[in-house]
Amino acid sequence: MTARPVSDAASPPVVDRRSWLRARDELLAREKAHTREGDAIAAARRRLPMTPVPPVAVQGPGGRTPLVDVFEGRSMLIAYFHMWHDDAPFEEQCEGCTFSTCHVQLLDYLHARDVTYAVFCQGPYADSAPFARFMGYPFPWYSAHEADPALADGRDFGFIACYLRDGDQVYETYWTTGRGVEALMTSYHALDLTVYGRQEAWEDSPAGWPRVSGHPWRLDGRPTAQWSRPGVAAR
Repeated sequence: MTARPVSDAASPPVVDRRSWLRARDELLAREKAHTREGDAIAAARRRLPMTPVPPVAVQGPGGRTPLVDVFEGRSMLIAYFHMWHDDAPFEEQCEGCTFSTCHVQLLDYLHARDVTYAVFCQGPYADSAPFARFMGYPFPWYSAHEADPALADGRDFGFIACYLRDGDQVYETYWTTGRGVEALMTSYHALDLTVYGRQEAWEDSPAGWPRVSGHPWRLDGRPTAQWSRPGVAAR
């Protein structure tokens, strides 16, 4: 997954600083409108109704764990439902779910707002927990492999679900999949600020802009984030 060197790529036209600032201010007006619309959508999200979740359990390091215990005493829970490919080595596990979850490294700010973040993996705990340890994930990892189907409620894994706890009763308040899980992908948000963006084929970029070759979330046959993990060369 390599892009062309910048020296070989096209680049924006060069203008004087006053012209550049004028163009930047024009875009800033659109960005502010986008931010305000995002705030309005978030406000509507906070006003969604919620639906009760029946008593269900997942498998964790201590065995069967009721969903209410996954909250770790907090009132809210964000759960990422991680795909799993049975009997596949680490390098063949879902690159999209790896891309999403590998960004969640600092939990302090979530905890300070009374939110727990956890992953519910599609695969068995005994098979998938070593993957989480290999990746060095700091968040709780559980298996939904044997969980009541009501937990996923017919949805394909690869989504985020949000919950609120009232005593022992858990309610689902929101869920999102597809592009919605980009909420976790800080690398994408940062790349969107750069001149060449994400460098992916679907993007609306000028002719000659660099593009990644191969899978956008893999590098030399592995999910990209795996290459920074100790011992990866031996696996």
